[in-house]
Amino acid sequence: MIKVLFFAQLREVLNCSNLTIESTPETLGDLRQLLCEKGDTWDEWLGSDKALAAVNQTMADDDVKLNDGNDVAFFPPVTGG
Repeated sequence: MIKVLFFAQLREVLNCSNLTIESTPETLGDLRQLLCEKGDTWDEWLGSDKALAAVNQTMADDDVKLNDGNDVAFFPPVTGG
């Protein structure tokens, strides 16, 4: 089981702050694909470069392996000035 968290604008457009996934996907990319299947808005935001990801509070690419008990966070890229 993994916990998935959504932050900032992503939480608003998906109308979801967190999910629990019972069967752990093999990689972060597999998790993205699973979430994209939830609908067009999910696919638009998670299937593109509109969302960065962290696994256990460490920035992660789609090829990172997931393990039972991981926390995965998705959030939009941030810019500042």
